[in-house]
Amino acid sequence: MSVWIAIGVTAVGCYLVKLLGLSVPAGILESPLVRRLAALVPVALLAALTAQQGFGDGTAPAFDARAAGLGAAAVALLLRAPFLVVVAAAVAVTAGVRALA
Repeated sequence: MSVWIAIGVTAVGCYLVKLLGLSVPAGILESPLVRRLAALVPVALLAALTAQQGFGDGTAPAFDARAAGLGAAAVALLLRAPFLVVVAAAVAVTAGVRALA
């Protein structure tokens, strides 16, 4: 029964957060500071997710094949490679390191 209570509380919480976002006055949303923050938050969240997934195993930092793949992707980005080439380089290096280990 406690699972259904958690689901219900989560659903109500999600609805309230959505309602709060819709009730923000338009003048606040037009502020240059809010616009700048809204543009930067997704980048920060994606960087944090990438770092956590690439260098962590859940309990401690881990430098394994995923870190090598991220390094290859970073090099490909520095060389201004297209997105698919960046992804392919990361996949190939990660698979190669895992095959050698």
